[in-house]
Amino acid sequence: MTFEVILFDLDGTLLNTLKDIADSVNVVLSRAGYAQHDIDAYRYFVGDGSSELARRVLPESHRDMRTITETVAAIDAEYAKRWADNTVPYQGIPEMLDEITGLGLKKCILSNKAQAFTELTVTNFLSRWQFDVVMGAQPGIPLKPDPTAAKQIAKRLNIIPAEFLYLGDTATDMKTAAAAGMCPVGAVWGFRTAAELLKAGAKQLAEKPEDVVAILRKNLV
Repeated sequence: MTFEVILFDLDGTLLNTLKDIADSVNVVLSRAGYAQHDIDAYRYFVGDGSSELARRVLPESHRDMRTITETVAAIDAEYAKRWADNTVPYQGIPEMLDEITGLGLKKCILSNKAQAFTELTVTNFLSRWQFDVVMGAQPGIPLKPDPTAAKQIAKRLNIIPAEFLYLGDTATDMKTAAAAGMCPVGAVWGFRTAAELLKAGAKQLAEKPEDVVAILRKNLV
């Protein structure tokens, strides 16, 4: 199958956002008198949306809906102050995006990060490249791993899902790709492990961004 589109996850795939997220959440937890978490723990807290992030970081005895909702709002307020403090594209991402652009493929982004923050970080850190669709979490559209948003992107571009390579760094991404009928490729440089990606259905693994270009070139032959 020849790929026409590459659909990227954002956090942990294109951008290393981990420290800014961890710092934002830890400020909120400290203010509320809860225990903070090491930055590496956030590799497993993030990826499934803001409500799930809040639920995971809170003590088990404080995971009621009211506390989760209040925590999400507080995290958003803190993240708005520091979203650009430490965030950078992963090494090799600019070169990868240049190569993909040169191949003439369409590029899209699908994130479980709120739409406003998704657009903000893409505009700030990835403005050199044109993305055909940039979609974050928004009301009325289920979060990944539900495939609804991925399928909407395919429909908007009028390209069948089978012609999408979906690059992500978590089990959530691999499950989304599979459910949408896209080809799941795991970004091993991101937040999770190769073992998790393979178990969740990754068809191939990319140890570094240049490996993605090699996969695409192989499928263009």
